[in-house]
Amino acid sequence: MTVERSRITVHGVVQGVGFRPFVARLADDLGVSGHCGNDDVSVFIEVEGPAASLSEFTHRLRADAPPMAVIVDVTVEAVPLRGDDSFRIIDSRHVTGARTLVSPDVATCADCLRELGDPQDRRYRHPFINCTNCGPRFTVITDLPYDRPNTTMAEFTLCERCSAEYRDPGDRRFHAQPVCCPDCGPHLFAEVDSERLTGDDTVLLAVQRALQGGRIVAVKGLGGFHLVCDATDSAAVATLRKRKHRPDKPFAVMTADLSVARELCRISEFEKALLQHPARPIVLLRKHDSTSVSEGIAPGIDDLGVMLPYTPLHHLLFARTPGGRVGPPRTLVMTSGNLSGEPLCFDNDDARTRLRSIADVFLMHDRRIAVPCEDSVLSVDGDTVLPIRRSRGYAPLPVVLPQHSPEVLAVGAEIKNTFCLTRQDYAFCSAHLGDMGSLESLRAFETSVQQLTHLHGISPEAVIADAHPGYSTHHWAQRYSERTGAPLHTVQHHHAHVASLMAEQGLLGTTVLGVAFDGTGYGCDATVWGGELLLVGPDVLSTRRMGHLQPFSLPGGDAAVRNPARVALALLHEAGIGNLDGLPCTDALPAAERAAVASQLVSGRGCVRTTSAGRLFDGVSSLLGVRHRVTYEGQAAIELEALARTTTHPAPLTMDVDGDQIGIHSLLSGLIEGVHGGTPPAELALGFHHALAEATATLVDLAVATTGITTIGLTGGVFQNRLFLGLLRAHWKSSGYRVLTHHRVPPNDGGLSLGQAVIGAAATMRGP
Repeated sequence: MTVERSRITVHGVVQGVGFRPFVARLADDLGVSGHCGNDDVSVFIEVEGPAASLSEFTHRLRADAPPMAVIVDVTVEAVPLRGDDSFRIIDSRHVTGARTLVSPDVATCADCLRELGDPQDRRYRHPFINCTNCGPRFTVITDLPYDRPNTTMAEFTLCERCSAEYRDPGDRRFHAQPVCCPDCGPHLFAEVDSERLTGDDTVLLAVQRALQGGRIVAVKGLGGFHLVCDATDSAAVATLRKRKHRPDKPFAVMTADLSVARELCRISEFEKALLQHPARPIVLLRKHDSTSVSEGIAPGIDDLGVMLPYTPLHHLLFARTPGGRVGPPRTLVMTSGNLSGEPLCFDNDDARTRLRSIADVFLMHDRRIAVPCEDSVLSVDGDTVLPIRRSRGYAPLPVVLPQHSPEVLAVGAEIKNTFCLTRQDYAFCSAHLGDMGSLESLRAFETSVQQLTHLHGISPEAVIADAHPGYSTHHWAQRYSERTGAPLHTVQHHHAHVASLMAEQGLLGTTVLGVAFDGTGYGCDATVWGGELLLVGPDVLSTRRMGHLQPFSLPGGDAAVRNPARVALALLHEAGIGNLDGLPCTDALPAAERAAVASQLVSGRGCVRTTSAGRLFDGVSSLLGVRHRVTYEGQAAIELEALARTTTHPAPLTMDVDGDQIGIHSLLSGLIEGVHGGTPPAELALGFHHALAEATATLVDLAVATTGITTIGLTGGVFQNRLFLGLLRAHWKSSGYRVLTHHRVPPNDGGLSLGQAVIGAAATMRGP
């Protein structure tokens, strides 16, 4: 039997996640000796034993790693034998200036749930139960290294029993920094009708009664507040919409368990796995034709955003409270704790101020939230993930870059904002921050930048912004550059979209044909782009526009974005179609507004030229009578897709491709003929999706023939449309092309900062 010794270094999220106890148990299981410990960037291991056992040990390091561990790489080297007679966990080593990777927050594990429901356990019904395998991480961190004094749990002194668990390498709570119990941990309280209630069961019973009575409850969670009501109570849902100033945008719901979710939606095995993933995202699912929840939760669409409980408090909300007569809820609306357009509330006092006009009851606790974090949102494209919002459960896990990068700060987009920091060979995208349309949002953005730069010990060498001169993030970056001396680089919007996809797919250094379809992006010719085919080269700095959608005018600019009926008139004008009588888009506008739009289109005054695919979807939606005015971004296109999915018979529509341009005339002529001829709107909606997919594929095929590049990237907010995405993928199924879609960051502007960062880092390395 050959005995060997290996030195193994494991990089990634491997501190504070139970990795060392796992390694020790694995060594004991395989009968090998040696030691392991932490330094600031890795877990270091030396292991000695039979060669076959060492091979199995290395394999199981990855395969059986703790649920909260994220392994970036494992290096193995042979070292001389030392003849250890046991395996030990040794003291940590510290490297000056090094920074660990931070784990995201993770849902309550099965072991903690068993204890939560066990009347004999000392943590029975404790709303803050956690262990090394679950609980808060990112949202409680104030500094690195990740030790209890550097978290908001530092304010709670461990009791003797929790302290013993924390120090015991064989315990599930060994070095679980948020460890606590009813004797030493945070506590719940509620504010109901000017009365403060304490005592966990008293508080929970009062909240359940309030929900049953149709009241709105502000619930403090892991990363901020939710606004919560009974999802089956249409009056409560309507009240929440009115108070939150959110007339149509869908609400997410949380169900008591998977069986309740199945009563509401069709759930595939892949979607089931996502719902039960430790990140516990909101997953967009297809609704059943009839459900128990209010129609007001997701009006006009066939999807429902569903998540399962992910904190002990959530589980207790859905459980019967001892001594209470109130039946627990089964489905709750869980929407962000803010007014529409404002940042998330995460501080108790701020919530009392900003949510008092919305919430009737406040369910709070005394554990501070250090870093606010919204829920993540995912959809599914076949058997792959399509991120819509990357936040809790995923942030701040990095995207690994192919080489060491300068430290840069990319400030992202104006809507669905995230920012991105690069350090070494990592790109760290922030949690979702939202739209930058208010002073409060910009303040939240600046605070988040300060927190994350401090957490990672980064002093950016450059700041990167969108090229649009009117973006508030652009102006912020200019001020930051002036204040710090870090040079400012600007990046074209769609170039950043394609670079984002290349970075998450590990394809920096290659050439990609990127189809970047979205609503709005400042173009290199100072017009609004949004239907682009770009060739991005291996240095990620060089880009060439290979094609685009036919330009048309947006009358009134942003006013047209809010009014798809105006976009429909603009499309018809561009196509030279003058007879507008009897069309839904025409009938939707008052005579005076229609006349004003017509005058703008003829004179060109107040119009902006655009190639936006997103606006094309909006205009077609209005033309078919689906949506003429919008109250949230993408509403017209989302409802158009939902309508198209109600049929399997596409109307025979076409779009012409002339050189490097997708034309709109034949499409609009066919749509008008169909509307006047009585073709069902659903068939026209599906026909439009087919026509645009065919034209896009043709444009790409022509570019492939010219360039020889067969790696195709699909990016931008339009590719949240799973119907359109599926049609394009089906077209190229047998083409031999490599077709890339987003799996780690969103295709929408929430992923833009990653692309800005890698372009900015490349520019910084190249120098002036």
